Amino acid sequence: MTPHPRRTPLLAAALCGTLLLTACGGVGDAARPEGEAGVVGIAMPTQSSERWINDGENMVAEFEARGFGTDLQYGEDVVEDQVSQIENMITRGADVLVIASIDGEALGDVLDMAASSDIPVIAYDRLILGSEHVDYYATFDNFQVGVLQGEYIVRALDLENEEGPFNIELFGGSPNDNNSSYFLDGAMSVLQPHIDDGRLVVRSGQTSMEQIATQEWSGAVAQDRMDNLLSAHYSEEEVHAVLSPYDGMSLGVIESLRAVGYGTEDRPLPVITGQDAEAASVRSIIAGEQTQTVFKDIRTLATQTVDMVEALVQGEEVPVNDTESYDNGVKVVPSYLLDPVSVDADNYHEVLVESGYYEESELQ
Repeated sequence: MTPHPRRTPLLAAALCGTLLLTACGGVGDAARPEGEAGVVGIAMPTQSSERWINDGENMVAEFEARGFGTDLQYGEDVVEDQVSQIENMITRGADVLVIASIDGEALGDVLDMAASSDIPVIAYDRLILGSEHVDYYATFDNFQVGVLQGEYIVRALDLENEEGPFNIELFGGSPNDNNSSYFLDGAMSVLQPHIDDGRLVVRSGQTSMEQIATQEWSGAVAQDRMDNLLSAHYSEEEVHAVLSPYDGMSLGVIESLRAVGYGTEDRPLPVITGQDAEAASVRSIIAGEQTQTVFKDIRTLATQTVDMVEALVQGEEVPVNDTESYDNGVKVVPSYLLDPVSVDADNYHEVLVESGYYEESELQ
């Protein structure tokens, strides 16, 4: 697939109204958009993250290339707004809904409304919980994302050969995002044995999701928590690694560490993981600050989602490759899982630039 042109968030927001047939934020009153193949309502969580803007643009381009009309809306992390947007998509006659939920447990009533109108629902990247009306799920292997982060820390600290102890602090994703637990479970499947044998030490003792969760994946929240961890537990000790599940959080952690003197030749930054290969974090990796990120090629996810919608609309078998892993509390949702890729300073050019995901100039 030819990558859809990338845009900065401000430009994307400015172009939204003309490009996508309906307003990107807020609840629109536009008539049903037209498409020979059908109309797809696309509900995205926020434009504050680069990746969700690109997700939306990629899907719109792919759907429209195949003859679908699109109704793309961003809830800006306000659950009630996303619910209203989905209700309007249903009222305007969407044939299929693709939803990346803000809160995976808050959509039960609106999905009942979709079901009463015979509108199938595909959960996009975030599993929707507590509803029987989630037909399919398109995502990356979220457990494997955590595994890649954990394995990177193990290799970077050479835990197979070094006795340590090395100090590590753990950060989790947003508590209202079902993926957060998968990321943490994957990472801990790798890290826990080294914590148990004493090579890794969590000096704060904070290891449960309740203790390490980061509301809305906020970099500012992560920075504040890192400030508190450093002042409470690291007045004399050094931090050797930070498990961070998302790039925006990783950059917040780095700011906190820099404020107390990390990032010099005498006091280097610890190993810091991330996810989503956002441009700012890739630049940070190139500069020797953030250490690693996990790349999820959303171009591929967009294509896979469009394939699933197209099969649904045409009454064909919907492609899935996992029918066991994703139980939303009511049913196991048939899913298609894509493979994530670990990226660091050694392979970023091959994975991100040579694939056309970024131009070299975007990473300068």
